[in-house]
Amino acid sequence: MTRTFATKILAGGLFAAGLFTVPALADDRPGPDWMPIEGAVRALEQAGYSGVRELEADDGVWEGKAVKDGRSVKVKVDPHSGAVTEKAAKAKDSGKHDADGDDD
Repeated sequence: MTRTFATKILAGGLFAAGLFTVPALADDRPGPDWMPIEGAVRALEQAGYSGVRELEADDGVWEGKAVKDGRSVKVKVDPHSGAVTEKAAKAKDSGKHDADGDDD
């Protein structure tokens, strides 16, 4: 009984430490039909962004940071179409604002 209890405690500790977790989800790796990362960078540059950094596959899109019009922004690139979307940097006032200026 003590051995079974100790085994459960050890397994619980390893799980909590992340040693028994499932490998990274497929959404966090480029899919076989995705444009290469260089294509995502090109799409951003063609949309007027520069200083592209930290670009990685995340939640089914290329996601990273870039600069446009002197602002540092978070960007997403659709891995199939190359469509670019932007999440505005945190506003310096009391509320958060997205790209269209409201706080939704």
